[in-house]
Amino acid sequence: MRNAKPLLIGITGGIGSGKSTVCKIFEVLGIKVYDSDTRAKTITVTDTELKKEIIDSFGNESYKEGILNRTFLASRVFNNPEELKKLNNLIHPKVALDFENWVKENADQDYLLKEAALIFEINGQDHLNKVITVYAPEETRIARVLKRDSHRTKDDIKKIIANQFPETKKRELADYLIENGENDSLIEQVLALHSKILAIKK
Repeated sequence: MRNAKPLLIGITGGIGSGKSTVCKIFEVLGIKVYDSDTRAKTITVTDTELKKEIIDSFGNESYKEGILNRTFLASRVFNNPEELKKLNNLIHPKVALDFENWVKENADQDYLLKEAALIFEINGQDHLNKVITVYAPEETRIARVLKRDSHRTKDDIKKIIANQFPETKKRELADYLIENGENDSLIEQVLALHSKILAIKK
């Protein structure tokens, strides 16, 4: 008999690892994906209580024309672990609640994916059935981000990487690993993983 609730599968990896590309392949297979970063951006604009808390904590420059000023906040938090923790403690509970509601709306699915840069860092795996780590060598990731984000420098990217769990740790903690170097076939790996996850539901 089919399990009533969908499996909740996290998908994470460092900046430039290719999480979003992997998620697009899953979406082609009909799997619904919760994009934590995009949803968080929406919540910081639509949740007036959160908006006030961020302004109270980081000042009026936190918002520019009603939109979260990510450049300003990044300059505040990426060299200051305490400030980063403060910001995460404001945003993550709101995203967690939004994710819970999204899961309820999609309760008829076999499994759902939650794409998030931070899972192990905030013990998010405790609320998921399995976690996939997407891995790529650091130099490959830096090159991808430089190509994608013209406003970032190599030093900016290295600072972001320094604030995330080491890739070796993410590999150790993951239930599944997808290799996304220059010569790896993502489609084959995703198809194999899709079959494995569906098999759990039987």
